[in-house]
Amino acid sequence: MAKVLLEPAYVLHQRPYRDSSLILEVFSQTYGRVGLVARGVKGKRKQRQALLQPFMPLQLSWTGRGELATLTDAEASAAAHRLIGPVLLSGFYINELLIHLLHRHDPHPDLFEYYRYTFTQLDRLNQPQQLQRYLRLFEKKLLQEIGYGLVLGSELEQGEPIDPNRVYRYQPGQGPMLVIRDDASQALLFKGSSLLAFAEEDLGHPQFLRDARRLTRLVLDHYLGGKKLHSRQLLIDLQRTTEAAVLNRKQEME
Repeated sequence: MAKVLLEPAYVLHQRPYRDSSLILEVFSQTYGRVGLVARGVKGKRKQRQALLQPFMPLQLSWTGRGELATLTDAEASAAAHRLIGPVLLSGFYINELLIHLLHRHDPHPDLFEYYRYTFTQLDRLNQPQQLQRYLRLFEKKLLQEIGYGLVLGSELEQGEPIDPNRVYRYQPGQGPMLVIRDDASQALLFKGSSLLAFAEEDLGHPQFLRDARRLTRLVLDHYLGGKKLHSRQLLIDLQRTTEAAVLNRKQEME
């Protein structure tokens, strides 16, 4: 039987199990995504239940092998990240991506460190546009870590460097192809300048940021294979509600 002691980890998701227990999806530094049963945490161990929440840096101990091991101890290693509104929904979105795209027991220590870095930045967020930048960079890192890294520097068919002044059709799972005839869906088309900016992680220009969002959504949807992300829909609904409220205020002031 495996025994793990004080492993740095975050809870991605929890669900009830029997009368007083929880099943946890956890992202750990050394072991990747693991499933744990937290027994009795709804009864006498309510203090532990309060710890086992998303966005709380933890040190977890467990025993067992297979799909579900048994949690034996949990300690906070730092204060929980304080996320509210769209930032909170974005945090759930990141967690949902990991649940769907990471295999259990497949270590990703570099991704774990980037996850921790991303949430530290979201905790300090003071400009709304920065949220979109951090999300796009995390998606880019995630795709790279699971073996589906974005091809952003060269054209697929001839291997020529991307021309910032040309237009490319991005084929998920393959890469960008130079557009000779404008017969592709606009959803697949990207200017070379946007691809190169994303390669350099230079998303300061609004168009570069919008194109990075279109590109990661296109590629992630391909690898999600039709799975729907509840957090993404909530973010879309929130954005539409906010835009409608702003429009109404403008109309009232006219």
